[in-house]
Amino acid sequence: MILVSACLCGINCRYDGQDSLNPQVLELFNKGELVPVCPEQLGGLSTPRACMEIVGGEGKNVLEGKSKILDKTYTADSSGEFIEGARRVLKIAKVLNIQKAILKQRSPSCGFGKIYDGSFSGNLIEGNGVTAELLRQNGIEILTEEDFV
Repeated sequence: MILVSACLCGINCRYDGQDSLNPQVLELFNKGELVPVCPEQLGGLSTPRACMEIVGGEGKNVLEGKSKILDKTYTADSSGEFIEGARRVLKIAKVLNIQKAILKQRSPSCGFGKIYDGSFSGNLIEGNGVTAELLRQNGIEILTEEDFV
């Protein structure tokens, strides 16, 4: 089994209430090979929710308490919910002995390799989202939907 960002399977769980359907990922899901998860929802956030980005770093920094996940007004801090969601996704991976995940690129939770820089202007930086980083730290191989295009 492989973990997957639920939005890639057509589940409307993105911050804006939409999905990020990837037909190749959906094909794997329909074959029963994927376990869909949404770290933000697992952490207690609603859908839809405010657009959020990691401000002042990347997922590793959020896990260490050195950066925050904020909304566009820079007032609503959802770092705790993102960390809790990441921990719950990791628990699911461990219970199911999952060694691989397909995650949504650029997300403050699931982004792997590149994430938005916290300016809400579409700029990217090198780094991982909170869930991607926690999974990586625990030896889980990370792929993105861009590996299925």
